Amino acid sequence: MKKIIIYSTESCSHCQSAKAYLDRKGFSYEDKNVQSDKAARQELMDKGYRGVPIIVIGGIDVVGFDKEKIDQLLEL
Repeated sequence: MKKIIIYSTESCSHCQSAKAYLDRKGFSYEDKNVQSDKAARQELMDKGYRGVPIIVIGGIDVVGFDKEKIDQLLEL
């Protein structure tokens, strides 16, 4: 299974939708809250992003909650 990381905030509705989608599909993921975790925020900024969600699947970044791209990367 590919490693999945979601950079998110608690107040981001698209982040919550992405996590719920992955939960429904049965995938586990690491949730990095950039609001409360300074190291996660710095990781996101080092990647050149300022917004969330950023979903990393098998080392490939998905900007926003892009179901088609997520499904493609997860081979659904």
